[in-house]
Amino acid sequence: MALTLENKKAIVAEVAAKASSAQSLVVADYRGLSVSQMGELRSDARKSDVYLKVVRNTLARRALEGSHFVCMNEALKGPLVLAFSGEEPSAAARLIRDFGKKHDGLEVKALSIDGRLLEANELEAVAKLPTKDEAISMLLSVMQAPISKLVRTLAEPQAKLVRTIAAVKTQKEAA
Repeated sequence: MALTLENKKAIVAEVAAKASSAQSLVVADYRGLSVSQMGELRSDARKSDVYLKVVRNTLARRALEGSHFVCMNEALKGPLVLAFSGEEPSAAARLIRDFGKKHDGLEVKALSIDGRLLEANELEAVAKLPTKDEAISMLLSVMQAPISKLVRTLAEPQAKLVRTIAAVKTQKEAA
């Protein structure tokens, strides 16, 4: 079925809206996947809050023109699926990596984080980035460490005194 001009404009507008609010984009060749596997990928994408779209390359180029993913234009060759991460930059990379481990036929062409084009072999490094919640918990633990150390330092003289008195008491009871 041929796309009308109105449908093409709608697709370009939809992809451009997602590209403007996304933090990262992963472009992968899906030629080796069956229809059921693509359905499974779409289902996993919905669970991961990743926007997944199969779109013609010319329409994708037009949609990416005004965004910071314009650097991906040269990677748009062949049948591709676009995976946009909204909240977490590593969500799309993690989705594609995990799905690629289960199913052969999904080949990453390129990825981009905030306008910086990365090679396909850097997918693993991007996928290992912490999630938003993990990053916040790491930050809080780093911020909490000096306070905890201060409290332990301030409490140590009293604790040492109590241990010394207990040791003297035990020594006098033994004698």
